[in-house]
Amino acid sequence: MKLDNVFKKTRLASGRKGYISLNMTKPEVPEGLLRKCNKCGGAIIAEDVKDDFYICPKCGGYFRVHAYRRIEMVADSGTFEEWDQDLTAQNPLEYKGYEEKLVGLQEKTGLREAIVTGKAQIDGTEVVLGVCDGRFLMASMGEVVGEKIAKAVERATKEGLPVILFACSGGARMQEGIISLMQMAKTSAALKKHGDAGLLYISVLTDPTTGGVTASFAMLGDVILAEPKALIGFAGPRVIEQTIGQKLPKGFQRSEFLLEHGFIDGIVKRHQLKETLSQILLLHTLGYKNGKDLELEQDCESQDGQGVYQGELSVNNRLAKAWDRVQLSRMKDRPVGSDYIRELFTDFIEFHGDRYFADDKAIIGGIARFRGIPVTVIAQAKGTNTKENIERNFGMPSPDGYRKALRLMKQAEKFHRPVICFVDTPGAFCGLEAEERGQGEAIARNIYEMSGLKVPVLSIIIGEGGSGGALAMATADEVWMLENSIYSILSPEGFASILWKDSSKAKEAAEVMRLTAEDLYRMGMVEQVLAEPSAYTIENLKEVTGILASKMEDFLIRYGKMSETELTRHRYERFRRM
Repeated sequence: MKLDNVFKKTRLASGRKGYISLNMTKPEVPEGLLRKCNKCGGAIIAEDVKDDFYICPKCGGYFRVHAYRRIEMVADSGTFEEWDQDLTAQNPLEYKGYEEKLVGLQEKTGLREAIVTGKAQIDGTEVVLGVCDGRFLMASMGEVVGEKIAKAVERATKEGLPVILFACSGGARMQEGIISLMQMAKTSAALKKHGDAGLLYISVLTDPTTGGVTASFAMLGDVILAEPKALIGFAGPRVIEQTIGQKLPKGFQRSEFLLEHGFIDGIVKRHQLKETLSQILLLHTLGYKNGKDLELEQDCESQDGQGVYQGELSVNNRLAKAWDRVQLSRMKDRPVGSDYIRELFTDFIEFHGDRYFADDKAIIGGIARFRGIPVTVIAQAKGTNTKENIERNFGMPSPDGYRKALRLMKQAEKFHRPVICFVDTPGAFCGLEAEERGQGEAIARNIYEMSGLKVPVLSIIIGEGGSGGALAMATADEVWMLENSIYSILSPEGFASILWKDSSKAKEAAEVMRLTAEDLYRMGMVEQVLAEPSAYTIENLKEVTGILASKMEDFLIRYGKMSETELTRHRYERFRRM
């Protein structure tokens, strides 16, 4: 038998182009041989595919995975307990041939419906799982799929468990009409109750995730992950092309496209998925209860005053140093936000996107551990070289960056995580597109929401603190500054341009703006100022972070003892005094 004929017969037996079944009852090929990879056209050996997480060993393309095989990949062996296995679809529209189609699929796949739900453990953490299976009517969402998801989420809410749903679907099930449409509302409402209970929902998007599933449970995760190159969108590419009469660009609606446009937190390779899920679950399992969960490494009770400016400097001395401080705050080799994250925190997982438009690389944010407890950490990010600075827009966030930061802060509030912000920006980006997308509204919304966050918030100015672009990440319980950082209404150049119509007088402007750390400390604008080495670079970063870590620990203990009402009242009164 010719190899091409083998591939042809295997394709017919598997029932779907592009899908590999390793468990056919009547193999049409010699044991171990499969068909051509539908992506690269290479011949594939069954064991190679199976041993490599159903990934083509030649081109790295991802094949779709049966629900039970997916569960084997992510769940601890022997821990999965299936729920609601016997629920089966009706025929609400009395659609001709639908009942026979369902019976045929049940016999062929061994599934009763297009999703498998139940409870399992991932590295010992108990979770509720739901996994769509594309073999069953392309995992379209009918009444039973919606019901199984809703029941699983409701049970997770009752038992206080996180939910992980693996989406793979062609969308709503046409044969069930309006009943299918209502499952979008049903599943979303169940997840809203689960979220209101302060519980974690992780959505994992696989190829393809489209239609009503995308417009409901798939895109509602506290954390949304995707497999590489998965097709994800509301309307399918063919429908879009037929509607607009244009050819779509390469990569449109793929995972990478969604990451760039701010709709998902990250793309995770299949080999790394269990480990990533485990890390996220663990960071949400650990608690922060009145500051008592810190792994205390030293006594912090006597730290008051260390690193805080003492005494008074003369006015002449202060004025003479103002422009020097500005220059030092802008030094190219000065440590940046990512350096502090790397040095102060462990297990950092970066989350991406504002869920509206883009992933602004001028803001880095995610979850991590600080001395044993989970925190949300967000940094305005400058680069360490010209290429990185261009990529990060020189630390000037767009509205998308502020919305990403706020999304992460609200997520921290839901899961009772303290928020630690590192501020370092010349100011918010002032381009045309920033105004089109609402820069002012984005900054205002951050300040508004931060003023009422029900978790401790600490902001540390590590370089430049420029205008509202800095305040949008510094509406905190306390604001600290490094010795040579600055914090001002705008840049000295801008100040001179507005008041004196001459930006070249920036040095003189710096001397009257009172923008240095000691100025602001005396004025009561900031709570602490931390000393720096005379030549501050990444090489001596630990001299600063050593003191900073002790003070952060003290902050978390003190503010962790406050109730939500005390926290918000304290923050309000802090700014009310100014």
